[in-house]
Amino acid sequence: MHGVWKDGNHFALLPEAARFLPAMFEAVGAARESIMIELYLMESGRLASAMIEALCKAAGRGVTVMLMLDDYGAMGLADEDRRRLEVGGVALRFFNPLGFHSLARNLSRDHRKLLVVDGRIAFTGGFGAVDEFLDAWYEVAVRIEGPVVADWVRLFSRLWDSSLTRGHGDPALVRHLRLAVSPLADYRGMRGRVVWGQGYRYQAIRHSLQYRVSSAEKRIWICTPYFVPTLDLRRRLARAARRGVDVRLLLPGEHHDHPGVRYAGQRFYGRLLRAGVRIFEFQPTFIHAKCTLADNWASVGSCNFDHWSLHWNLEANQEVEDGRFTDEVSELFSRNFAASREIHYSAWSRRSRLQRLREWLFGSLDGLLTRLR
Repeated sequence: MHGVWKDGNHFALLPEAARFLPAMFEAVGAARESIMIELYLMESGRLASAMIEALCKAAGRGVTVMLMLDDYGAMGLADEDRRRLEVGGVALRFFNPLGFHSLARNLSRDHRKLLVVDGRIAFTGGFGAVDEFLDAWYEVAVRIEGPVVADWVRLFSRLWDSSLTRGHGDPALVRHLRLAVSPLADYRGMRGRVVWGQGYRYQAIRHSLQYRVSSAEKRIWICTPYFVPTLDLRRRLARAARRGVDVRLLLPGEHHDHPGVRYAGQRFYGRLLRAGVRIFEFQPTFIHAKCTLADNWASVGSCNFDHWSLHWNLEANQEVEDGRFTDEVSELFSRNFAASREIHYSAWSRRSRLQRLREWLFGSLDGLLTRLR
């Protein structure tokens, strides 16, 4: 599912936590009416403590603060921190609490990342409230102003009011919030839309990417930390490369929080490389960013290209059509390609037997997971 394209927005690319975390805390500190936060990961630590303090301060000055966390992703949030939020006046809810129902239902997680302040400013990307984002993981976010913010508010509102959540606070809180939806005159032509997915039932993100890959004329650059693509996407990428499109993948190197996922995706390297797809593995740290660039279109958000995101998770991305923004995204990709090791087919074809065994083993496990739907 997706919103309609809206003009008159302002999108600011914020690569690395040193840029997006201060911007987000500044927005929270300036909030006057409402704060909506939706996160997958939140674990007790320095970053979570700073966020709890900022949210409680906002609630203390009369701001309506709503925090939606995934029940599994928030397992590391201590009971003491949960009490601090509730005592501090923050309305706290958890998506899809783990239970003794089907495994497939437990696998359905809220993987979206969203902050909206006063219905006027929004942030999305791949961030979370865990200390790894302070210095260990490379991440990218986007700051959003303009009419498209209203779609992020509606997306949050539907989940907040859904029967899949439980927690404390008035379920009708979001219905009375004012929205700033007027186009920004200085940014005419900066078009954007929100696109979201909800497991295998609503896969607008996947369909949007497939369309862009098939219709691209010059470039398709994809950055994702978890690359286990569908057969259809692999074929589209290969066909695009064969017709002369500059197809590049920016993926994690040995720094990875789930090495098995990396091995499962590496089993596809050979055929993609033979087709002309260029593959780069980022070297400095674990790259957790989810960003795609196709000609004059860009997408930043929560969705990975693996079976978890495409088959089970709630996901949401911000899509942008604007040369100013895509120039910034292109420059960021170029810097990160330069900090990566390119994988060449000649060297890859000589990889060790141990590496091939890892690909087979974790690829087989990934195949089993896809049949749990």
